[in-house]
Amino acid sequence: MVDSLTRDQRHRVMANIKGKDTKPEMLVRRLLFGQGYRYRLHVAGLPGTPDIVFSGRRKAIFVNGCFWHSHSCPNGTRKPLTNPEFWDAKRTRTVARDAQALILLDELGWGTYTVWECQLKAPDDVAGALFSFLGPPRQDRLPES
Repeated sequence: MVDSLTRDQRHRVMANIKGKDTKPEMLVRRLLFGQGYRYRLHVAGLPGTPDIVFSGRRKAIFVNGCFWHSHSCPNGTRKPLTNPEFWDAKRTRTVARDAQALILLDELGWGTYTVWECQLKAPDDVAGALFSFLGPPRQDRLPES
């Protein structure tokens, strides 16, 4: 199948894809904040620049897009038909970089959790897993009922 966009059009489309403050990331942040968790964003001093960081708990959360990080779901295993060698190499490098960041964070004593874009179809399940990973929020930060 041939790409329906010209090379320049495709370049503009791909250049506009964000790496920070994506819809999946914003959903996870709203889930956490609504339950009383407070965090820092995109801490550059940590390996892999985690999306959400809890410094006091030494925990980091990555919110990964399935396609970009080659998740095992149908969207993550989809292979682009245009320029497949480029995309295979790019996604392979991303997976290797992710694995290295997780190893380095573990060696520094940090716990990590990865939320995949496809998991956010069931936000309650994601919320439960995140709350188990993080433990209870600080009592002074709980939302009022």
